[in-house]
Amino acid sequence: MEETTINTADLGEKIVRVLKTIYDPEIPVDIYELGLIYDVFVNEEQDVKILMTLTTPNCPVAETLPVEVEEKIKSIDGLNDVEVEITFDPPWSQELMSEEAKLELGLL
Repeated sequence: MEETTINTADLGEKIVRVLKTIYDPEIPVDIYELGLIYDVFVNEEQDVKILMTLTTPNCPVAETLPVEVEEKIKSIDGLNDVEVEITFDPPWSQELMSEEAKLELGLL
């Protein structure tokens, strides 16, 4: 039986596309452009770990946003396990936002 190679880069791109559909309820910009996603890890077993932050530790969606991220990423075909880890190190700041997000919010 021939082994199929998993293209983790393709998988990473699919994950980013899904992340760009999730919005912070207080800011009309997706969480990826907002800079809330610090890292996306995909291994050969197709396990995914997402390291993310929130705009503030007492963010009103602190309970629901990580769950939404996990559920939406789990909807991608072919993934094995999905883990979302929240960190506040380094703390989120406006410098983490993409140019697109800053433009959208009138910060440029």
